[in-house]
Amino acid sequence: METLRDILDAAAQGLFPPADGRTTVVPQHSPRDAGVLSFTAHSVVFTDEDPHWVYETLAAAECDALSASMNPWFLAAFMERTGRRSETIDAMLVGSPLPGEPPVALREIEDAGHPRVVYARRRRDDVRVWTTDGGVLTTGRGIAGRLEVSVEVDEDVRHRGLGRSLVTAARHLVAEPLWAQVAPGNARSMRAFQSAGYRPVGSEALLQCQAS
Repeated sequence: METLRDILDAAAQGLFPPADGRTTVVPQHSPRDAGVLSFTAHSVVFTDEDPHWVYETLAAAECDALSASMNPWFLAAFMERTGRRSETIDAMLVGSPLPGEPPVALREIEDAGHPRVVYARRRRDDVRVWTTDGGVLTTGRGIAGRLEVSVEVDEDVRHRGLGRSLVTAARHLVAEPLWAQVAPGNARSMRAFQSAGYRPVGSEALLQCQAS
């Protein structure tokens, strides 16, 4: 059976599920994460719930079938069924590794008790955190063990290109595709990732355990 990681690895290479208007249901990769991925005219629901429940609930949504998996009614039913919560629907972007040294000087934080590390470990595994003047770069393994990146830039140094430099630097630190989850309304962040060579591939709604 095709796994969630198989689907994500293929998408990172530009190979997407068929644009057939259907939904694929696959098991969760770990107990931590369930949710929905939406590609062009195809959705992937990753959950340990009964697939029949997923298909029946999608069919009952009063909306276009292509948008049913991201419809608020379905997501609310999904959260109620699983006892999970979701913060937002994010755009999924992916960037390939780059050779050479990062374009900005970075210092890795190795203190496991550092607040940045503690926070990141609530959502990801194998977390690594780097700092530079005015910014923080974090990588870790999230959905299906894929490698994910996030950055933070101090308010007083915004609009100077540091965010773009950090997400570019992240591509120099890895040896595999690097994923980013960005709120579509965060135009500043979307521009930074796209100008750094990350490609939009779809959207996602991540359902997390209430305690996370």
